[in-house]
Amino acid sequence: MQKQLIECVPNISEGRDLKIIETIAQIVETVDGVKLLDVDPGKATNRTVITFVGEPQPVIEAAFRLIKKAAELIDMSKHSGEHPRFGATDVCPLVPISGISLEETAHYAHQLGKRIGKELGIPGYFYEKAATEDKRKNLANCRSGEYEGLSAKLSDPLWKPDFGATVYNKEVARTGAIAISARDFLIAYNVNLNTTSTRRANAIAFDIREAGRIKREGNPITGKKILDANGEPERVPGKLKAVKGIGWFIDEYGIAQISYNLTNITITSMHEAFDESCKAALARGIRVTGSEIIGLIPLQAMLDAADYYLIKQKRSLGISEKEKIK
Repeated sequence: MQKQLIECVPNISEGRDLKIIETIAQIVETVDGVKLLDVDPGKATNRTVITFVGEPQPVIEAAFRLIKKAAELIDMSKHSGEHPRFGATDVCPLVPISGISLEETAHYAHQLGKRIGKELGIPGYFYEKAATEDKRKNLANCRSGEYEGLSAKLSDPLWKPDFGATVYNKEVARTGAIAISARDFLIAYNVNLNTTSTRRANAIAFDIREAGRIKREGNPITGKKILDANGEPERVPGKLKAVKGIGWFIDEYGIAQISYNLTNITITSMHEAFDESCKAALARGIRVTGSEIIGLIPLQAMLDAADYYLIKQKRSLGISEKEKIK
C-alpha cells in the first residue's frame, strides 16, 4: 500500500524578524516524521511561506504547534504588509502528495481546524475543498475585509467562523483569524514590472486573471458598477483560467509586481502567465523585467517552462534537467 503523504504550506504574517521566523519554523522539526522543506520570507509582504511534508497525523500535529507558536509571537494589531492577510497564521493549506485523496485531506483539514478552535480559540474558516458552503470556497471571500475588518466580519451572522471564537476580543485582536483548506498544488508566482505604479500593475493583473475586472458604466475605473439580476457586479473576464492576481509595490525591489496564484497548472502554466503578462504590459506601455517563484513548486512545472522557451528559441531539448532548471 502506498504511503500517505501530505504537504502543509502555512503562511505566517511575519517576514522581517528572522529570529521569530526561525523560532516558528523550527517547531515543525519537533514532530517525528515531518520534514521541513522550505522557509521563504518576504520583507515587503511581511509574510513567510513555510513548507513541510509527512504522513497526515504528524503533519497535523506539526501544523498545530506552528500555529500555536505563531499566535504567541506575532501581534496582528501591529502588523502591516503588502499581502492581503487577517491572521498570525493567515492560511494553512493541506495538499495531497501520494496515497491520499483530496477528500481525505479535507478530513484532516477539519480535524486541524476543530482542534485550533477548541484549544487556541482562534476563529477560522475552511476554504477550497474543506469549505462548509459554496461562498467559503474562495479564500478571497473568507479573507475579505482583512484583519482591519475582522471585528465586523465576526459580528455578521453570514460569516460566523467554522471554528474558534465567534466574537472579537483582546485575544482575537492579537491573533487575528486563520483560513484552512485542502487543495491541489498552487504556484505563487510574481512578475516584475518597470513601473512603481500599483494601479498599473493591478490593471495588468485584471487583464490576465480569470475573475477579470468589474464592469462599469463609462469610465472603467470610476464609473458606476453594472449589476446583474441578483444585484451582484457583472465582470469582464480576464485572459487566463485558473489564475488569481493582484498588483502591488515591493519596497525592497523599488518596483511594482503582479502577484499571481496559479491554481491549476494543467490549465495555465507559469510560462503562459509570464508571456501573457508581457503582452498585457506592453499594450499598456510597460515592460516585464523578470519574475520570481514564492515557496516550492513541482519539478515538472520548471521543466515544462524550460522546454517551452527552448522550443521558442529554436534550441535543442537534449540537455539535462539540471541545466534546464538553471
